[in-house]
Amino acid sequence: VAVPPVTRVLKRGQYDAPGEVVTADVPAFLPPLGAAARRNRLGLARWLTSPEHPLTARVEVNRRWLQCFGEGLVATLSDFGSQGEMPSHPDLLDWLAVRFVESGWDVKQLLRLIVTSATYRQSSIATPALLQRDPENRLLARGPRFRLPAEMIRDQALAASGLLVERIGGPPVFPPIPAGVMSLGQVKRAWNTSQGPDRTRRGLYTFTYRVTPPPAFAVFDAPDGLSTCTRRNRSNTPLQALTLLNDPAFFEAAQAMAVVIEKEGLPAAFRRCTSRNPEPAELAVLGKLDRLSAARALLNLDETITRD
Repeated sequence: VAVPPVTRVLKRGQYDAPGEVVTADVPAFLPPLGAAARRNRLGLARWLTSPEHPLTARVEVNRRWLQCFGEGLVATLSDFGSQGEMPSHPDLLDWLAVRFVESGWDVKQLLRLIVTSATYRQSSIATPALLQRDPENRLLARGPRFRLPAEMIRDQALAASGLLVERIGGPPVFPPIPAGVMSLGQVKRAWNTSQGPDRTRRGLYTFTYRVTPPPAFAVFDAPDGLSTCTRRNRSNTPLQALTLLNDPAFFEAAQAMAVVIEKEGLPAAFRRCTSRNPEPAELAVLGKLDRLSAARALLNLDETITRD
């Protein structure tokens, strides 16, 4: 629009009671939009991503830190204002934000920088002394340890069992889900389970109805899609163990893992799930089970679904 329409404050919100004329601008306590900047969405986007803007890069860096460590440098992710918490490491937050902007807002480079740091690669073992000094790991005294997000839990099972198809892009897919789930909402919907390679693609590509999401996602605290979610809750319920044992997608992964046990041996399957060699006592327990039961037990281990 060459000439933007006149906008007025509506007195008490009434459409037929226009008041003073107002123009588009940004909060006065932040850097100015600039006299030459256009007062539209493009101008706002350029202002938000300007190197001089103090907030956008810090917010993004903080959320990527949460992704890697389970907690942000600023605990209040959606509130960097006066009502939010102060950053635990302000200089680190600023440094990462500057690096992020200088890299051209390269998210992959930022994540690579974080996960290759000595801080991230620390042991996650919490000794009594560390727990006393830093019980919530806000001072980063140890490596992060937390359960994987819902989508990644299924990805982990597929990857460990050798079923994961890593093709990038494409339309949504419909992995196996328990029978009858689509009849639980107000409208009965069809769920035509994908066949072939699409059946075992990453959880990122799973089609989701907001009212009736795949149960494995809901059980592991995936957002419901009905409202904005700045951070996910992490609950622990018996349903989670039952899902890992009995959900059709996880059962298919267990069947594939049983084949791995048959061909490569139980220690190799254990390493696939936990990234470590099994202890003799652990092998003794698993060795008493048939291959399928051992596979289901491996995919149900806390170590299998935990970033450790």
